[in-house]
Amino acid sequence: MNLALIGFGTVGQGFAQLLRDKAADARFRSLDAHITVVVTRSRGALALESGLDSGLLLDAMAAGGLHVFPDLPGLRRDVTALDAVTLPSVDVVLDVTPSNLQNGHPSVDLGMAALAAGKHLVLANKGALVHGFERLNAAARASGRKLLYEATVMAGTPALRLAMQALAGCTLLEARGIVNGTTNYMLTQMQAGLPYAEALAEAQRLGYAEPDPTADVDGWDAASKAVILGAALFGRQFALNAMEVSGISHLTPGDIAAATAAGECWKLIARVTADGAWVRPTRIPLTHPLAGVAGPTNALTLTTDVLGDVTIIGKGAGGLQTGFGLLSDLLDIARSR
Repeated sequence: MNLALIGFGTVGQGFAQLLRDKAADARFRSLDAHITVVVTRSRGALALESGLDSGLLLDAMAAGGLHVFPDLPGLRRDVTALDAVTLPSVDVVLDVTPSNLQNGHPSVDLGMAALAAGKHLVLANKGALVHGFERLNAAARASGRKLLYEATVMAGTPALRLAMQALAGCTLLEARGIVNGTTNYMLTQMQAGLPYAEALAEAQRLGYAEPDPTADVDGWDAASKAVILGAALFGRQFALNAMEVSGISHLTPGDIAAATAAGECWKLIARVTADGAWVRPTRIPLTHPLAGVAGPTNALTLTTDVLGDVTIIGKGAGGLQTGFGLLSDLLDIARSR
């Protein structure tokens, strides 16, 4: 299985590390996956039909970029993203570029081109699904190829696979939970007495929050995941700009204290049903299962007609963790071949 990676930042490199480290594991030999193309926005591009060694790719990035990758017979350095998704030798395109939540481009167009060219498409990019889920899903059906996106909601924690495969015999009534680790870490710290500004600074120091934390603290990252859950689980393409979305930046020490006095805590909750979706800070009892989900951990409760509530808890971010989401999708493709 020949792979083209569009983007090679934290997630792409986490995925490459997993391919390198698990190459000797008998459980992954049947995958037989090889990175043959890598395209980045500013750190070079490479294509080699016989395969690019994952270790050498990681070494090159650590040394400054793909331009220091050793010259090899047949190696191309002039490949573009559009080239990558249409090369005849490529079987699967993995989009691990940063999400554009404004309009989803260029990921939507690249994904459509990949599917039209007969490639499977695996996404870690949320923007492509927020703005192009219906188009991409229809294109995948028309081409007989897979569109997979486990990594977009809870990184490698298999929330989508649980809902869509393990619970396929149930009717899903609601998905509700904590799908943004940055705000959950901050709220945990604020519950322990840290002011908002200090909790944010600590989250940035630890790498949980970006230098511009707007998407996290204002709720838009969680909202994008709610859109994906709505499309995947309920067949509804909710518009991001039409959802009720509220973040945590307005919470005061008084709000935190009032919740504590009432035996409650604050969590940024995303709720999705067939009728709609919202994201907002919510007070929940300390006895509630989600109250114990602390730090950058994510949790999603799926309400079903047969089993009642089924909750999955795990890491929702990180290079290796999100890379594992991509790997699990590739294993899904390999099993279906």
